Amino acid sequence: MAKETNELSSNIDFTPSVLGTKSYWDSTYDRELKTYKDIGDVGEIWFGEDRQNRVVDWIEQSSVQMSDPVIDLGCGNGIILTEMRRLGFTDLTGVDYSQGAIDLAVQIANAEGFPDIKYQVVDILSDINTGCPTCLSRQYKVCIDKGTYDAICLMPDGADKGRQFYKRNVKSLLQNDGLLVITSCNWTKDQLVLFFETDFELFDEIKTPSFQFGGKTGNTVTSLIFKRK
Repeated sequence: MAKETNELSSNIDFTPSVLGTKSYWDSTYDRELKTYKDIGDVGEIWFGEDRQNRVVDWIEQSSVQMSDPVIDLGCGNGIILTEMRRLGFTDLTGVDYSQGAIDLAVQIANAEGFPDIKYQVVDILSDINTGCPTCLSRQYKVCIDKGTYDAICLMPDGADKGRQFYKRNVKSLLQNDGLLVITSCNWTKDQLVLFFETDFELFDEIKTPSFQFGGKTGNTVTSLIFKRK
């Protein structure tokens, strides 16, 4: 029954969007990089600063050690890693498939005095077992995803295959007791649990403000922590 339900979940389709294309993010971060150089604006914090802070707070208050390796998948401007470095985390890596995002993240980290945060242009959907050394060649205690899985789901071509690649690669990236901290605005808690249950178990949930409509209570954003099985 679980297998059938999981297959049903994996076949749910979203309307393709430019948010699922590399060209959109390349142009976005090229623009944000120029803005940062011009006026020092670091750009958008995906899902907002409040939700980002909840993720950072959860990691800080968990059993994760300051020296544990952490990777941000689809790091964008890298602000979440900058905040973690400010708190004392020392082994931080950010990857993004957009060169502009990495260039922006590096400049922000350097300006904040944290040149030791590692950044690299890498596609999380690439084959990480090619033997070519990248940031995806090692394992991490924590993988952070704040919208990257959502973007994969919106790809105009190959979204379902991309989701399966994502799940496989994240499992390979995590240590045996590693954690995936994922934030989504496209999927509910139940849908995420169904999709990831083959390789991960739900470990915790980061509570976010809820709303009521039509007598029902819900959330616009879901933040879950999964532990690798």
